[in-house]
Amino acid sequence: MSEEGADEADPAAEEAEAAAGDADSAASEPPRLAVVLDYLPHGRSDDDRPRYQKSPVAQVLTVEGFGLFELVFADDEAVSIGDEVSIDPAPAGVERIRRVGFDTLSGGARSELEPVVRELLEADEDRLVEFYNEAGPITLRLHQLNLLPGIGDKLRDDILDARKRKPFASLADLEERISGLHKPMEIVVERVMEELRDEDVKYKLFARRDES
Repeated sequence: MSEEGADEADPAAEEAEAAAGDADSAASEPPRLAVVLDYLPHGRSDDDRPRYQKSPVAQVLTVEGFGLFELVFADDEAVSIGDEVSIDPAPAGVERIRRVGFDTLSGGARSELEPVVRELLEADEDRLVEFYNEAGPITLRLHQLNLLPGIGDKLRDDILDARKRKPFASLADLEERISGLHKPMEIVVERVMEELRDEDVKYKLFARRDES
């Protein structure tokens, strides 16, 4: 074979290398995690089928995006309330995953929801500090900050003026510098819960509609 022929690229080999690279990239992506709100070993109570036809179900809240999902298992699994599970890739034994609304949640899942939301936000304070530092206008008349419970035009303007001078370093810094703003964490918890309870909320700040 001539030197010129030896240097020619092999299209098949290039495709194989590209596919291997894509697979490595997908494998390196972190899993999408969710917290178990409730585990129903005998299926949902509103499922009228005989018990032997029902599948075990876990109702979960995603760590990122606050999406509500239901995992249907083929067999009973060692899953407990508060466990972290992956929804992408799906755990072994999961037959299907579907998005659900607040009204679909069991009573146990509903009682766990707010504490789990609070726990996730407390574990990632930087996410909230970033929101208070970067929240912007939605329309000419409406600002993202105005969607938070208890924040009217005056508090909004105080936050905008203060962060313009110096970005907030923490929630404690925010609360100290903004007179009249109390418990900025709880304000966001309340907003997240509103977005989860009401699918028709027009503007989703935290529980994203594209979380699917």
